[in-house]
Amino acid sequence: MLGKNPPRNCTQAFSKEGDQIFTNRVYSADQTRANCLSGDVEEEIRLTQRELENQKAQENRFQQQIRKLDDEIKQNEILLKKCQMTQKSTKDKMTKLQLELTDLQNVEEPQSEDLKALEEDLQEVVSKVSMKQTQYDEAKDQMAKLKENYEEAEQEYKQHKESINTLLEEAESVKEDLSKTDQEVVRCKHHTKHYEEKRSGHLKNIQSLEAELKSKEEELQESVAKAAQICPERLETSRPAKSLDSEINRMKVKIATQQEQQGDRNEIVRQFAKARDSYKNMSQQIKNLNSFIKSLTSVMNQRLQAYTEFRKFFSARCKYYFNSMLAQRGYSGSMIFDHKNETLSISVQPGQGNTADLSDMRSLSGGERSFSTVCFVLSLWAITEAPFRCLDEFDVYMDMVNRRISMDMMLKVASGQLFRQFIFLTPQNMSSLPISSNIRILRLKDPDRGQNNSST
Repeated sequence: MLGKNPPRNCTQAFSKEGDQIFTNRVYSADQTRANCLSGDVEEEIRLTQRELENQKAQENRFQQQIRKLDDEIKQNEILLKKCQMTQKSTKDKMTKLQLELTDLQNVEEPQSEDLKALEEDLQEVVSKVSMKQTQYDEAKDQMAKLKENYEEAEQEYKQHKESINTLLEEAESVKEDLSKTDQEVVRCKHHTKHYEEKRSGHLKNIQSLEAELKSKEEELQESVAKAAQICPERLETSRPAKSLDSEINRMKVKIATQQEQQGDRNEIVRQFAKARDSYKNMSQQIKNLNSFIKSLTSVMNQRLQAYTEFRKFFSARCKYYFNSMLAQRGYSGSMIFDHKNETLSISVQPGQGNTADLSDMRSLSGGERSFSTVCFVLSLWAITEAPFRCLDEFDVYMDMVNRRISMDMMLKVASGQLFRQFIFLTPQNMSSLPISSNIRILRLKDPDRGQNNSST
């Protein structure tokens, strides 16, 4: 860009540090980091808080300097008043002595020693007056310097106060992101608490099962001991082996029949224990899920209530901005939000009139409709948060009065929101806009519509 052959159709460029480069000059960036679209929100918060603390410390230092200068000014004013009073009394004495000297000179008598003493006193008084006058002039000069220092300190204090206000506005957006992060952390903590409760329930269930297993083992040992007490060894009988075999076979058949009809006892006991454990687990899970559903229902109700209130406040704010902007042209209007059917009705009455005579937007002229649309867009901008605002060909059907009022309104809104970027596209000549460092006019070349090749 700074060489002899810059790129074609390129009038300016930007470096990664934010410097603006033209073909014959370079403007350095005032900031070292981006205000919007930053990647690390926590780092942005820390930097903003650190800068805010520095500004506050500097503000306190300037306030101390201002208080010190105020005290010095008060002391100098007191000293000045004393000097003025001394000067006045000295002038009165000098005037009185001059009158007495004049009277004595008019008397044609030989000079006496008393007259010489008076002249010496007069000279001493005159020297004191000149000395006091010198002190008065020095005090006056010092007071003027202190006033200049005071005014400079007050101007610097105002500048730093404006910087602090700008930082506070920038910190609002960062605070909103931090609030969302805090909400996410609270939600994660809630889930962690829920699963911790679920884990403790499972641990309690395991402990109860282990206790039950231990009791069952003790019961088994007691049963074995009882069986040993009943039959510690084989019984002696006089029945023949064949009879015993037939009895054993008959009992086996009976046991098999019972098992076929009712199932194995051990299997039934095992299935019962399994079903009971499953029932306890499901009961605990259902209890935990009911508690979780209750908490979620309460949270959703609170969020729905907050959403309804926010929607109500935003609607009222949008209506207020819309009516206030229409009033700048002497118009009146109304906005009806139907949140249930998700519709918006806008009515505008040009000029002063009864609000009952509001008419639909379709019955307005092109300029009136464009002006009303600009007011509607500005009212929407007042309730939305976005770093960029764009508006294309808003003044095509406006007359000069509506175009001037609309442009003044948009410039006023943009000047109050320097932390956002406003982009307006218009085919009109914008050379009449005021000169400001915050306003930049980029005029594009007329498009080539192929007029030279109309014959082909």
